[in-house]
Amino acid sequence: MHDQIYVSEEGLVKMRADLIRMNEQRMIIAHTIEHARGLGDLKENAEYHAAKEAQAHLHARIRDLEDKIARSVVLNHQDLDQSKALMGATVRVLNKKTKKEMTYMLVSPVEADMAAGKISTKSPVGQALLGHAVGDTVVAKVPAGIARAANVQFGTSGDVLRLESPDALYATMQKAGKA
Repeated sequence: MHDQIYVSEEGLVKMRADLIRMNEQRMIIAHTIEHARGLGDLKENAEYHAAKEAQAHLHARIRDLEDKIARSVVLNHQDLDQSKALMGATVRVLNKKTKKEMTYMLVSPVEADMAAGKISTKSPVGQALLGHAVGDTVVAKVPAGIARAANVQFGTSGDVLRLESPDALYATMQKAGKA
Protein backbone atom coordinates (compact mmCIF):
# COMPACT_ATOMS: atom_id res chain seq x y z
CA MET A 1 0.00 0.00 0.00
CA HIS A 2 1.32 3.41 -0.97
CA ASP A 3 1.26 6.50 1.22
CA GLN A 4 -1.51 9.03 1.01
CA ILE A 5 -0.88 12.20 -0.96
CA TYR A 6 -2.22 15.38 0.63
CA VAL A 7 -3.46 17.84 -1.96
CA SER A 8 -5.55 20.97 -2.21
CA GLU A 9 -9.02 20.82 -3.75
CA GLU A 10 -7.60 22.80 -6.68
CA GLY A 11 -4.79 20.26 -7.11
CA LEU A 12 -7.21 17.31 -7.18
CA VAL A 13 -9.43 19.06 -9.74
CA LYS A 14 -6.37 19.74 -11.91
CA MET A 15 -5.24 16.09 -11.73
CA ARG A 16 -8.73 14.89 -12.72
CA ALA A 17 -8.81 17.35 -15.65
CA ASP A 18 -5.38 16.10 -16.76
CA LEU A 19 -6.66 12.51 -16.63
CA ILE A 20 -9.66 13.40 -18.81
CA ARG A 21 -7.34 15.14 -21.29
CA MET A 22 -5.00 12.13 -21.38
CA ASN A 23 -7.90 9.74 -22.01
CA GLU A 24 -8.99 11.90 -24.95
CA GLN A 25 -5.40 11.86 -26.21
CA ARG A 26 -5.43 8.04 -25.92
CA MET A 27 -8.33 7.87 -28.38
CA ILE A 28 -6.45 10.07 -30.86
CA ILE A 29 -3.38 7.84 -30.63
CA ALA A 30 -5.55 4.74 -31.16
CA HIS A 31 -6.89 6.29 -34.40
CA THR A 32 -3.31 7.13 -35.46
CA ILE A 33 -2.29 3.48 -34.92
CA GLU A 34 -5.25 2.24 -36.98
CA HIS A 35 -4.35 4.64 -39.80
CA ALA A 36 -0.69 3.56 -39.69
CA ARG A 37 -1.69 -0.12 -39.84
CA GLY A 38 -3.46 0.56 -43.10
CA LEU A 39 -0.23 1.86 -44.64
CA GLY A 40 1.25 -1.59 -45.09
CA ASP A 41 4.22 -3.54 -43.70
CA LEU A 42 4.40 -2.89 -39.94
CA LYS A 43 8.09 -3.86 -39.69
CA GLU A 44 9.19 -0.80 -41.63
CA ASN A 45 6.33 1.54 -40.71
CA ALA A 46 7.87 4.41 -38.71
CA GLU A 47 4.51 6.11 -38.17
CA TYR A 48 3.09 2.94 -36.61
CA HIS A 49 6.09 2.45 -34.29
CA ALA A 50 6.06 6.11 -33.22
CA ALA A 51 2.34 5.90 -32.41
CA LYS A 52 2.80 2.66 -30.43
CA GLU A 53 5.63 4.26 -28.46
CA ALA A 54 3.49 7.35 -27.74
CA GLN A 55 0.66 5.06 -26.67
CA ALA A 56 2.88 3.16 -24.21
CA HIS A 57 4.23 6.42 -22.77
CA LEU A 58 0.71 7.84 -22.39
CA HIS A 59 -0.60 4.65 -20.74
CA ALA A 60 2.21 4.83 -18.18
CA ARG A 61 1.37 8.47 -17.41
CA ILE A 62 -2.34 7.61 -17.09
CA ARG A 63 -1.62 4.74 -14.66
CA ASP A 64 0.63 7.01 -12.60
CA LEU A 65 -1.98 9.78 -12.46
CA GLU A 66 -4.80 7.34 -11.61
CA ASP A 67 -2.65 6.03 -8.74
CA LYS A 68 -2.00 9.56 -7.43
CA ILE A 69 -5.71 10.45 -7.62
CA ALA A 70 -6.66 7.24 -5.79
CA ARG A 71 -4.19 8.04 -2.97
CA SER A 72 -5.10 11.74 -2.77
CA VAL A 73 -6.59 13.20 0.39
CA VAL A 74 -7.89 16.77 0.22
CA LEU A 75 -6.58 18.94 3.05
CA ASN A 76 -9.13 20.62 5.30
CA HIS A 77 -7.49 23.90 6.30
CA GLN A 78 -9.83 24.36 9.30
CA ASP A 79 -8.19 21.35 10.97
CA LEU A 80 -4.64 22.68 10.54
CA ASP A 81 -2.63 24.70 13.06
CA GLN A 82 -2.91 28.26 11.74
CA SER A 83 0.14 29.46 13.68
CA LYS A 84 2.63 27.39 11.68
CA ALA A 85 3.67 26.99 8.07
CA LEU A 86 2.11 23.69 7.00
CA MET A 87 1.07 22.18 3.68
CA GLY A 88 -1.43 24.48 2.02
CA ALA A 89 -0.05 27.60 3.69
CA THR A 90 1.02 30.62 1.68
CA VAL A 91 4.32 31.79 3.11
CA ARG A 92 6.00 35.12 2.48
CA VAL A 93 9.70 35.04 3.24
CA LEU A 94 12.58 37.48 3.10
CA ASN A 95 15.86 36.11 1.74
CA LYS A 96 18.43 37.64 4.08
CA LYS A 97 21.26 37.48 1.53
CA THR A 98 19.50 39.04 -1.47
CA LYS A 99 17.02 41.11 0.59
CA LYS A 100 14.28 39.88 -1.78
CA GLU A 101 10.86 38.96 -0.53
CA MET A 102 9.23 35.89 -2.07
CA THR A 103 5.81 34.29 -1.66
CA TYR A 104 5.37 30.53 -1.88
CA MET A 105 2.49 28.15 -1.37
CA LEU A 106 3.56 24.92 0.32
CA VAL A 107 2.07 22.02 -1.65
CA SER A 108 2.53 18.29 -2.16
CA PRO A 109 5.11 17.17 -4.73
CA VAL A 110 2.33 16.35 -7.24
CA GLU A 111 1.14 19.98 -7.21
CA ALA A 112 4.55 21.69 -7.24
CA ASP A 113 4.91 24.41 -9.89
CA MET A 114 7.74 26.85 -9.23
CA ALA A 115 6.55 29.21 -11.97
CA ALA A 116 3.24 29.56 -10.11
CA GLY A 117 4.97 29.98 -6.74
CA LYS A 118 3.97 26.52 -5.52
CA ILE A 119 6.86 24.68 -3.88
CA SER A 120 6.89 21.10 -2.72
CA THR A 121 7.07 20.33 0.97
CA LYS A 122 9.74 17.82 -0.08
CA SER A 123 11.98 20.51 -1.63
CA PRO A 124 14.84 21.92 0.47
CA VAL A 125 13.11 25.28 0.98
CA GLY A 126 9.71 23.65 1.59
CA GLN A 127 11.18 21.27 4.18
CA ALA A 128 12.94 24.15 5.93
CA LEU A 129 9.73 26.21 6.15
CA LEU A 130 7.47 23.41 7.45
CA GLY A 131 6.43 23.85 11.05
CA HIS A 132 7.94 27.30 11.50
CA ALA A 133 6.08 30.36 12.75
CA VAL A 134 6.20 34.03 11.87
CA GLY A 135 9.53 35.51 12.91
CA ASP A 136 11.50 32.28 12.71
CA THR A 137 14.68 32.23 10.68
CA VAL A 138 14.93 29.12 8.54
CA VAL A 139 17.98 27.65 6.85
CA ALA A 140 17.72 25.57 3.69
CA LYS A 141 20.50 23.76 1.84
CA VAL A 142 19.91 24.61 -1.81
CA PRO A 143 22.02 23.88 -4.92
CA ALA A 144 23.46 27.41 -4.77
CA GLY A 145 24.60 26.92 -1.15
CA ILE A 146 22.80 27.71 2.08
CA ALA A 147 19.79 30.02 2.01
CA ARG A 148 18.73 31.87 5.14
CA ALA A 149 15.30 33.41 5.21
CA ALA A 150 13.19 35.22 7.74
CA ASN A 151 9.64 33.96 7.81
CA VAL A 152 7.66 37.20 7.36
CA GLN A 153 4.04 36.04 7.33
CA PHE A 154 1.89 33.17 6.23
CA GLY A 155 -1.66 32.00 5.82
CA THR A 156 -3.70 29.21 4.26
CA SER A 157 -5.87 28.76 1.19
CA GLY A 158 -4.02 31.47 -0.71
CA ASP A 159 -4.91 34.21 1.81
CA VAL A 160 -1.85 35.82 3.34
CA LEU A 161 -2.58 36.59 6.97
CA ARG A 162 -1.34 39.87 8.39
CA LEU A 163 0.58 38.82 11.47
CA GLU A 164 3.15 40.58 13.64
CA SER A 165 6.42 41.53 12.01
CA PRO A 166 9.41 39.31 12.88
CA ASP A 167 10.98 42.14 14.92
CA ALA A 168 7.79 42.69 16.92
CA LEU A 169 7.42 38.97 17.55
CA TYR A 170 11.07 38.70 18.60
CA ALA A 171 10.66 41.69 20.93
CA THR A 172 7.51 40.15 22.42
CA MET A 173 9.33 36.85 22.99
CA GLN A 174 12.23 38.74 24.57
CA LYS A 175 9.95 40.56 27.00
CA ALA A 176 8.39 37.30 28.02
CA GLY A 177 11.87 35.85 28.64
CA LYS A 178 11.63 33.25 25.88
CA ALA A 179 14.26 34.60 23.47
